[in-house]
Amino acid sequence: MGPAELVQAAAMARRFYLEGKSKIQIAEEFGVSRFKVARVLESALERDLVRIEIRVPAELDAERSDALRSRYGLRHAVVVESPADAAEDAPDPENLGEVAADLLGELVHEGDVLGLAWGRSTIHMAAALHRLPPCTVVQLTGVYDAGTAERGSVEAVRRAAQVSGGEAHPIYAPMLLPDSATAAALRGQTGIARAFEYFDKVTVAAVSIGSWEPGISTVYDMLDEEERAHYASLGAAAEMSAHLFAADGRRIGRDLGERCITVEADRLRRIPEVVAIAGGQRKAAAIGAVLRSGLVTSLVTDTAAADYLLTETGPGPRPALERADPDGS
Repeated sequence: MGPAELVQAAAMARRFYLEGKSKIQIAEEFGVSRFKVARVLESALERDLVRIEIRVPAELDAERSDALRSRYGLRHAVVVESPADAAEDAPDPENLGEVAADLLGELVHEGDVLGLAWGRSTIHMAAALHRLPPCTVVQLTGVYDAGTAERGSVEAVRRAAQVSGGEAHPIYAPMLLPDSATAAALRGQTGIARAFEYFDKVTVAAVSIGSWEPGISTVYDMLDEEERAHYASLGAAAEMSAHLFAADGRRIGRDLGERCITVEADRLRRIPEVVAIAGGQRKAAAIGAVLRSGLVTSLVTDTAAADYLLTETGPGPRPALERADPDGS
């Protein structure tokens, strides 16, 4: 390019990339065809006259996010950098909750019903919420311990409702009961029954994922040794909202659900947007199992888990997109 061509190319590039003008508008201004404008803009890129840089916040990994979304058929996948000093046995990075809070701000619309399941990640997310359109917020599971309700999912539901200015429907009951009869009786109580009535109206849900080991799975910690061994013998690899999953995504130990206060799996599958929040090396395999279940549509995770999920044996047909039950039931 000569000097005149360089000046013209720079001017066209400024109009197109900075001022947002169309190629037709630029062509009219400079008295050339739109095809000429297209060639000039292409040449400006090839000659490094124009540089296009895609920038996202440093903590977000756009490349891994897109690869994970594509591989599992996820609607949304957001991968954040794992802390440099994160230990292999570390729990979910707290910044997952902050990123998930921002994602909910995008996904939830006025009039939606937001469902929150018990989990450390969802509790961190609720604490980080700073914007939500007016919506109803309902609790999807009981709590880990009735004595921690104020510091757990009940408080998370209240916090989200406060931010949105909408109604809150908490569940004041343990997640796991001694037997199915006690659980059935609790489900019939007025406050809990009212929350359950909203389950079919939930449009966006946030859930946590745990691997089948102490300190990482709420249900594991609530069972006795004999029960843990029983579900382990069935192939338990992951837990989400008191539902257990084998490594291939099949649900196992369905009898456990009869003792739990939680949203049923078939209702969860009908929710249009289910966002899972989980990360870390210890949870990576469990996250893969839950993704294969078809119950989750979106994921907020970290690079440690993402690297595992992107290199493990293929997940088969894109489960999050299809939302098919691996059991075929």
